[in-house]
Amino acid sequence: MPNRFSGPDANKPFFANARAWVAHRALDEAACDLKSRLEAELLLAFVLGRSRAWLYAHGDAALSADQARRFAELVDKRSAGRPIAYLLGQREFYGRQFQVDDAVLIPRPETELLIELILDLPLPDNARVVDIGTGSGCIALTLAAERPNWQVTATDICLEALAVAERNRQALRLESVRLLEGDLYQPLRSQQFDLVVSNPPYVADGDPHLEQGDLPSEPRLALSCPDRGTAILRRLADGAHEHLLPGGWLLVEHGHDQAAFVIELLHRSGFERVRSVDDLAGIARVALGLRPGQR
Repeated sequence: MPNRFSGPDANKPFFANARAWVAHRALDEAACDLKSRLEAELLLAFVLGRSRAWLYAHGDAALSADQARRFAELVDKRSAGRPIAYLLGQREFYGRQFQVDDAVLIPRPETELLIELILDLPLPDNARVVDIGTGSGCIALTLAAERPNWQVTATDICLEALAVAERNRQALRLESVRLLEGDLYQPLRSQQFDLVVSNPPYVADGDPHLEQGDLPSEPRLALSCPDRGTAILRRLADGAHEHLLPGGWLLVEHGHDQAAFVIELLHRSGFERVRSVDDLAGIARVALGLRPGQR
């Protein structure tokens, strides 16, 4: 897509007249292009290494030629559909910044419901927790940060995703979190935990929603699976008892129309106190169940 920025002289490229460009004018042009002032501010703040608050106070700050060029390139990529989280290389989740790239799913605000539910469970002070299909590590690392005494493990089948999780582990200084490569429970062998949590792929293969918004840029392996999006949910439920201690919990995120299916699945798998919880938008989002028994 050709760059629409033209700078003060319409016959010259945007970055050629950078000395004449100031932050507020660059933002006005980009906001028009992106139809989003917020995204324009995020991209320019990223290029300048400043906060959005700084932009408000320094709207007359001049852009260098290199800054103008980089900003224009990012605006073009965003206009072409590249997710802003991948352009910035990060996304906030539960109050912390997590590095992301196209090897991992972009953390969603609705997934924070998993964290809130887990933190409210009656788990031991030194609970053993595993996050299946960790991606960026946002769930596992958030739990480790919120509960430093918990013993947290995370698995993923994708080495590239684990590399992102490792960068986040180092950035957050959470070296105690174990990252294991493998398919779902496979790398855990016979280990058992007080909690199994997962935000698995649950969109049906071929679902038209996969071609909308940011989804075309995200890893398909992390988004969709066979059997109308239920294949991984089934495997998580089937394998949970082997890896849950008596009195342990399983929590999974699921699709908006899958609550009844997952509740029935967990009941059939022998779980008790099964329920689905709505997110802030009123959409059924997370199912949980308790493995019966006592320690």
